[in-house]
Amino acid sequence: MADAAGTWGFTDDRGAALAAERRPERVVAYVRAGAALLDLGVRPVAVYGSGHDGDALDPVKSGGLAAAGVPYLGPGRTLDEERIRALGGADLLVDVTYDGKSPYALDEALADRLGVPLTALSVGNDLPLPAIVGRFAELAGALGASGGSPARVADAEAALRAAAARADLTVLALSGAGPEQVHLARPHAWPELARLAELGVRFADPGQGPGASWLTTDWQHAVALAPDLVLFDSRANAVPPHTVPPGARLTPWNPETPPSPAAYVRFFQDLAAALG
Repeated sequence: MADAAGTWGFTDDRGAALAAERRPERVVAYVRAGAALLDLGVRPVAVYGSGHDGDALDPVKSGGLAAAGVPYLGPGRTLDEERIRALGGADLLVDVTYDGKSPYALDEALADRLGVPLTALSVGNDLPLPAIVGRFAELAGALGASGGSPARVADAEAALRAAAARADLTVLALSGAGPEQVHLARPHAWPELARLAELGVRFADPGQGPGASWLTTDWQHAVALAPDLVLFDSRANAVPPHTVPPGARLTPWNPETPPSPAAYVRFFQDLAAALG
């Protein structure tokens, strides 16, 4: 936020203390971060994708960005300073970080070449989901937003808790990788899945094996876990479920849901309906 002298500062989740002579107005952000900021009242001038993204904006990841007319610049690692300058420049780059050390989708050297600060907010399992959402709200506030439209997270969580208790279903979250492979999510490694577990959603344990966030295995293993409900990765880079466990219902899951109250209210409401 700005001090009496008019300078602006913000400390990101890498511990980097950012400073500017004035509050940034032209924000270029990673898609997930940009969608969250838009929900919170900050409209980015452009967004970029990750190495999983192509030349078109993934509609699953976009939130309200397309409807708001925010341009998409393609994968962040392919961006150069000329393309951003052609848009009118940027005052701030906003990325996410999974390890608390490095931006996820953008080459940090780009910020150096542009001469603008780069902030990275954590979306990894080092923070619980409410803290992650809170940090994005802090950044939006520092950028002058009032918080966007109110979202009743507590009500959505209460409804989800009640639905989970009534349904008593076993849930498996996964990301398809083709007919031979599937990635099974380890719930504790994903802040939103860990939050669902706290609200009473009962997850199947993928089992032991390599991988901190996913267990990569075959579809037969997923079927053997006998889930009642499958949360499947609905992003464009994921493959639709190749095999559906007998009797299981399917519902889409975006592992990159924008970290905003409004986005998680929608996610909790959709899951409560799926459980019911």
